[in-house]
Amino acid sequence: MAASVHPAAPHHLPAFIVAPGETDVLMVVVWFVLIAAILGVGILFLRLHTLPERIAHKSKKLQFEIVAVLGLLALFTHIHIFWVAGLLLALIDLPDFGGPLGRMAGSLEKIAGIAPGKGADEVPDDPAAAAAADDIEQGQTPQLTAAAAER
Repeated sequence: MAASVHPAAPHHLPAFIVAPGETDVLMVVVWFVLIAAILGVGILFLRLHTLPERIAHKSKKLQFEIVAVLGLLALFTHIHIFWVAGLLLALIDLPDFGGPLGRMAGSLEKIAGIAPGKGADEVPDDPAAAAAADDIEQGQTPQLTAAAAER
């Protein structure tokens, strides 16, 4: 059965008009372009959004974790000042206070005759346990505090 053209239709139809029941190629192409555009814009948005984190990570900044948290806050709250603050923090070099203090502590340990890095090994983490240990060393019975009795 031959497809007949309606008498009122022009004899030269554009290429994107198809006969009934055939695949609309233009619509399929537009769908693929639309999906590719959505994915491309999404990837571009996420790459731009993670820019402060990548800058801080690449330059091995001390404040990398803070920059990462600011980036997540900006992503989930849509408050752009967090992203700007993260970018500024990623670009700024904060002074390293730990290095000189560590060198001072090492020098003081050396003067005191303690092995480097072993200066705080004898200091207990729990002050109540330290007081009980002092009482035992002095020959007294340790006094139980409320915190120690609860354990």
